[in-house]
Amino acid sequence: METKQEKKTRFYESITAKVIVIGVLTLLMLIPTAMVSDLIQERNSYSNKVKNEINDKWSLDQTVTGPVLTIPYSYTYTENKKTYTEYHKLHVFPEELYIKSNLKPEERYIGIYKSILYQSDLKISGHFKKPDFSNFAYTKIDWDKAYVTIGISDLRGIKNNIDLTINGKSFSAEPGGKDDEFVDNGLKIKLNDHSVFSGEVIEFNSDIKLNGSSSIFFIPVGKTTKVELSGIWSSPSFKGAFTPESKVGEDSFKANWNVLHYNRNIPQKFVDNEVKSSGLDKFSFGVNLLETVGMYQKNMRSAKYALMFIVLTFVVFFFVEIFTKKKIHPVQYLLVAIALVLFYSLLLSISEQLNFDWAYLIAAFSTVILITSYGYSIFKKGLPTFALGFILSVLYIFLYVILQLEDLALLMGSIGLFVVLGIIMYFTKKINWYKPTETIKESNK
Repeated sequence: METKQEKKTRFYESITAKVIVIGVLTLLMLIPTAMVSDLIQERNSYSNKVKNEINDKWSLDQTVTGPVLTIPYSYTYTENKKTYTEYHKLHVFPEELYIKSNLKPEERYIGIYKSILYQSDLKISGHFKKPDFSNFAYTKIDWDKAYVTIGISDLRGIKNNIDLTINGKSFSAEPGGKDDEFVDNGLKIKLNDHSVFSGEVIEFNSDIKLNGSSSIFFIPVGKTTKVELSGIWSSPSFKGAFTPESKVGEDSFKANWNVLHYNRNIPQKFVDNEVKSSGLDKFSFGVNLLETVGMYQKNMRSAKYALMFIVLTFVVFFFVEIFTKKKIHPVQYLLVAIALVLFYSLLLSISEQLNFDWAYLIAAFSTVILITSYGYSIFKKGLPTFALGFILSVLYIFLYVILQLEDLALLMGSIGLFVVLGIIMYFTKKINWYKPTETIKESNK
């Protein structure tokens, strides 16, 4: 009869015990994989901090509003034998607004971190319709105090002296365009010449050289707003309330927006602060020059597959152990798992120095060679070692393909995992898990 000690020994040598050990090791590896994810997030946060520092010295992302015509007027009335005077401002949006801009992006670095900046040449033109005060109660219209406001979110980006031409006459712009909250920041152009209002149409045009970072947006204040935007950038991301007609080439893009006043719930004219900047911002549109899938985003996406790599590699070692009857110690499983986790740390550190594709190739090749060589030292056979190296290579190629995709990444990942599960089920369907050694003997007959 078997002693209790012999039964205990047999249990630790059983397949059930090995599966339990592998399961525990897999759960333990969740700790370092979580640490890798935290490391990626930490490096990404530091990268964003450095980018903000670069942007702050150059200029932040820009939002252009206007121009908007403002005419002060007053109303005097008598109540209870007392005379009162109210002062108001009538704000008028353009009937037609045309903006043409050419972006010249460039990359600036601090150490290994970069930010995307741009220079833009804005050409703004259009016309106002002379305001009709017939529906307003007024005593005096201060035409000589009229002014035009152009909203620019970061004035540090302005790189030229700005003049606004109104009906053939030039007026200089001054900082301090904040007015009644509908423009938070910008330029103010005083129209201290009543003659510009002699006609029914008030035409305007201006050229602005504007620096910014990452993105540029426009607010469609015109009754008809047309914006033409072009630039040298291979992966623009068009954002905002309206979708443009666009053409994106290998290294350039061109986009056109045509927005009508029917498309936005903003009046063409209003008094004082009836319209606020928060009411205008929701109609903004423009372009982001950010990379569609950044280096840190790719690293984070790849780290999400760490557990899958560990499990599948353990499965390979486990089947080799079953079919070759070669005992593999849990410590050896652990060392292989650590090597798989270190792949992500290696990928992160190299991708900060080189192109992500090259970093991935170096990290994957190094990991496959390391684990395959270690596997040969355990198996002492060529076929299992070749199978291990081949499977790891296929896994890393599969992961790389997924990282290059965006819309199809989830679909391809799900299909791939389903296929892997099907393969494992096929090759294990004849195994007698209660007596795997007998299964091996039968298959060898």
